[in-house]
Amino acid sequence: MELSKVVTDIRVNWAISDAKRDEGLTTPEDVLRMDDISYGPYGEENRMDIYMPKGTTKPLPTIVNIHGGAWVYGSKEIYQYYCMALARRGFTVVNMNYRLAPETKFPGALEDINRVLCFVAEHGDDYFADKDNVILVGDSAGAQLASHYATIFTNPEFAKLFAWKLPEITVRVVGLNCGIYNMREALEKKNVETIEEYLGTVKESFSENFPKQLDVWNYMNSDFPPAFITTSEHDFLKDYAKPMYEHLHALGVPCELRKYGSLDQPEIAHVFHVNCKLEEAKRCNDEECAFFKRFIKYYGV
Repeated sequence: MELSKVVTDIRVNWAISDAKRDEGLTTPEDVLRMDDISYGPYGEENRMDIYMPKGTTKPLPTIVNIHGGAWVYGSKEIYQYYCMALARRGFTVVNMNYRLAPETKFPGALEDINRVLCFVAEHGDDYFADKDNVILVGDSAGAQLASHYATIFTNPEFAKLFAWKLPEITVRVVGLNCGIYNMREALEKKNVETIEEYLGTVKESFSENFPKQLDVWNYMNSDFPPAFITTSEHDFLKDYAKPMYEHLHALGVPCELRKYGSLDQPEIAHVFHVNCKLEEAKRCNDEECAFFKRFIKYYGV
């Protein structure tokens, strides 16, 4: 299919930026990695890497990372160093590809997340993944996908709209970084250029017929997992963080909101936490992982 200029520019320019960010980084000596594991029928787009501390002998609390990229860009390769940094903090980490828009429309990416979690449920023991202590982590569009899937997983009424077999796992907590969450609001404002690339021909955002599958905000309930929500002073999506925190807090969901950086730190920008070279990223990831450990059933390597 012919891609729009917006998508083409993102895929070219963001790839250059991400390569520069990770230049010089290598696999840590204390991390074991298992690469290119197939979890579904869609080739490279249904592959994942799994990382864990070397010497792991039993299943560890398991982070499933859902990468960002405006729904149209991204891969496990550009998140490998960030995910291995999380693994070094005592987790098994699943670093997944998923089908991108516009080639695959909504809800294809969510379906792929469900496939990955079914894989963890069925084969996790082979990869030291603990299906009873699963953590969903996402940034930018990945945070939107993580919150959307968490709502499907925790609200049976919402899950019926998707008609998937859900995995037999326990999602203990979520990490939502620099994300967008209220899809109705995002569609109405149209301040994310690629949202219609992801949603296709959806035009009902102003009508009473707003598609129920997209109305995730109104299906979140008190069973939504505890959430660590981050943003930064120079995050262009920072205005979505506080409303998400207030929404979950009003529902009775344990959650924390953290804003990192300051006005004189432009490098602490959107998805800054993925940059393993930044001290503020290390602080953010330390604090987020400490939050995770409060809600998992047990912890230890």
